[in-house]
Amino acid sequence: MNVSNPTDRIGDPADEFDPRAATPARAPAARRANAPGAGPRTMSRPPASEPVRIYWNYAISVTLVHGLALLVLLPYCFSWSGVVLCVLGLYVFGTLGINLGYHRLLTHGGLKVPAGLEYALAVLGMCCLEDSPARWVAMHRMHHRDSDEVNDPHSPLAGFLWGHMGWLFVKSRDHDAVRHFERYARDLLRNPFYLRLERRLNWLWVYAAHAAVFFVAGLAWGLAATGDPRRGLQCGVSLLVWGVVFRTVLVWHITWSVNSLSHLWGYQSYGTGDQSRNNWFVALVSNGEGWHNNHHYHPRSAAHGHRWWELDVTWMTILFLEQVGLAKDVVRPRRLQHNRLLSRAGREPW
Repeated sequence: MNVSNPTDRIGDPADEFDPRAATPARAPAARRANAPGAGPRTMSRPPASEPVRIYWNYAISVTLVHGLALLVLLPYCFSWSGVVLCVLGLYVFGTLGINLGYHRLLTHGGLKVPAGLEYALAVLGMCCLEDSPARWVAMHRMHHRDSDEVNDPHSPLAGFLWGHMGWLFVKSRDHDAVRHFERYARDLLRNPFYLRLERRLNWLWVYAAHAAVFFVAGLAWGLAATGDPRRGLQCGVSLLVWGVVFRTVLVWHITWSVNSLSHLWGYQSYGTGDQSRNNWFVALVSNGEGWHNNHHYHPRSAAHGHRWWELDVTWMTILFLEQVGLAKDVVRPRRLQHNRLLSRAGREPW
């Protein structure tokens, strides 16, 4: 990340990994090699991923879930209730859990919410099967520190498929090293709630429990509505396949598209020194995460859409939480902060 005012970076967890630490300098030569206006270049995979060794835990689980998602093609697994829950789940689990909880709240500290709400958002994020909160935060902070440089965990400049999902299937000495993990997510691991989630894969049991809830709720609903156990079973399977498995895959690819598409195609409003782009398609399907160049310019900002037409549903949700008193210290983009000050002073904002 490269910003116009270095003082704005102090205290940013994305840069510091610990809000109280000083910002380490980045390699200026590498930054110039990726200067604004230059076309996307290519580079090799991170050195920590060489030689290539398959991370079988991820490779098997991701492949299995994708295979199970194909069950949506079977008429037996279809129900309109399942489809509705899938669509609603993109917002409840994807937008609230990943965008707001994992990303804007835990990774960048763009707002503060009561502890109970913070933990609830983290639980919603775990229901997307995108790893534990601390590991997700650590990976994303690594990305911001070395965006589109050789140590970026998932830059698509090393190949589109690598940036989209391939990096998950390859072991990395950086990702597996405890010292890296503790450095980049130290603030979360000091919290007993997040530390417990790392033990015995407790975060994974959260995902399994929420899947069971969907199945049991569908089973009970079908039985109550028809009195037929077979219809109850069909309803439970439908809610499980559409409301959990297929929705999980959709959220995965939406999240991965921010890493891949938004670093290859789109426009740049700010000279961030990397290839981050504002991609309208990704912004639309992700409820605001696709305004990625804006985000790389000011990572702590809770708003990713900086222009009036850059729709950001996640930001609208944060504004609602602020209005009802559930969010405070909301970090606004530099321009919006200035507008607010001018408005309070009775002058026209620019």
